[in-house]
Amino acid sequence: RRQRRKTSFKPRRHPGTSRRRHDGHDTTMATTVLARSTARLALRSAMRPTVAIGARRRFAATAYFAPSHEYVMVEKGTATVGITDHAAGELGDIVFVDLPEIGDQVTAGEIFATVESVKAASDVYSPVSGTITEINEKVTESPTIVNEHPMGDGWFVKINLGDNYQGGIEELVSEKKLMSDDEYAKHVAK
Repeated sequence: RRQRRKTSFKPRRHPGTSRRRHDGHDTTMATTVLARSTARLALRSAMRPTVAIGARRRFAATAYFAPSHEYVMVEKGTATVGITDHAAGELGDIVFVDLPEIGDQVTAGEIFATVESVKAASDVYSPVSGTITEINEKVTESPTIVNEHPMGDGWFVKINLGDNYQGGIEELVSEKKLMSDDEYAKHVAK
């Protein structure tokens, strides 16, 4: 009689088929890829500096923040508006941004844009009143810019605040509708 020799045989795995992980749970390639990308995003946002720390260093403008997580950077009567790093992180991967048209009038506290992510859709409120003079086309073409650089290349619109813009900003700050860097950092930490 011939003796059979024992060999270790490992079946080939095909993409999308179930396989056993080291902890005993079955998983598919899709769930593994999803878990890895989620871990990468979490690591990237953990390494990203907070909005309150970097806002004034990166821009010559004065930055203010709304309790609804929008920012406004005012420079010479023009306000640059977008969502904060905190808001972008909470939304997750942003997949669509709907912005208003140039020339539209916006009012402080009213909805002017919509952001959709893989998690949810969210309205964006204008922190100031004025006329939209510029929109960021990059954001509508590639919404992931908002996740990567919300207070840099991820801004939404530029708004002309008019002649008495300084008085209007001071009024919004005194009414607690806009916050400074430090106030916003405390607000987010709650």
